[in-house]
Amino acid sequence: MTRGRPVAVYVCVVVLGLAAFLYPFWIPSDSPVGRAHGTDAAFVAASIALLVVAAVALEVRRGTMNGSTVALLAVLSAAVALLRLLDLPGGGNAMFFLVILAGAAFGPRFGLLLGLCSMAVSAVVTGGVGPWLPFQMLAMSWMAAGAGWVGTATVRLRPRTEVVALAAYGWICGLAYGAIMNLWFWPYVVDDGPLAWNPGLSLTETVAHYWSFYVVTSFAWDAAGAVLNAALILATGIPVLRALRRFTARVEPAVEFGTALGNDPA
Repeated sequence: MTRGRPVAVYVCVVVLGLAAFLYPFWIPSDSPVGRAHGTDAAFVAASIALLVVAAVALEVRRGTMNGSTVALLAVLSAAVALLRLLDLPGGGNAMFFLVILAGAAFGPRFGLLLGLCSMAVSAVVTGGVGPWLPFQMLAMSWMAAGAGWVGTATVRLRPRTEVVALAAYGWICGLAYGAIMNLWFWPYVVDDGPLAWNPGLSLTETVAHYWSFYVVTSFAWDAAGAVLNAALILATGIPVLRALRRFTARVEPAVEFGTALGNDPA
């Protein structure tokens, strides 16, 4: 039961994210694209914040996180936020590679929290706070949690092989993140053309229209970011993973079982 509580919170984050992204397809809105999620974004952000606090509190109570782990989460979130300030070729930034490597080093639950917190901090640092922010946080958290699952599967591989696998994952994330993020506003695009959505479309037609929209608007940008993610992971993956995993043993809580003073048989 104790283990199930934090897992339930993480599941709620995923369910909340899916609902936030997809509900406009079931409950169409007449709001213009410039006001997409203008009324519910604050609710989504507040719900995410409450779930993050609940997850950390339950992890600390369970003993799987301690003060050092929380401090590490804060430091990495700040580091990712600063990396977002770097303008790199192709219009990308360096924040994704560190989130992916940290998720691989510390696991999916830490990765999910890091994705949420780092994107929130980076938005404050860069002035990018808006109705899109909770959706950026959710998409980033899914990428980081996925990196945690990849890391658990590749940890026993040779370092170079593991880094290549993570680079491939980083390349996929570069495309997937952009494709997911377009969904936060795409249902609000008012148009009868082949790039827009309307309530009368079937699932197949919706996918076809969205693919056309994605290719025309952001595929080239995301492809450049995907290549950049893979290149940064290939270039820095081995030393960064080694450094991060060196901290794993140091910050992992040590639980000692002893006899209560009042029941000491001596």
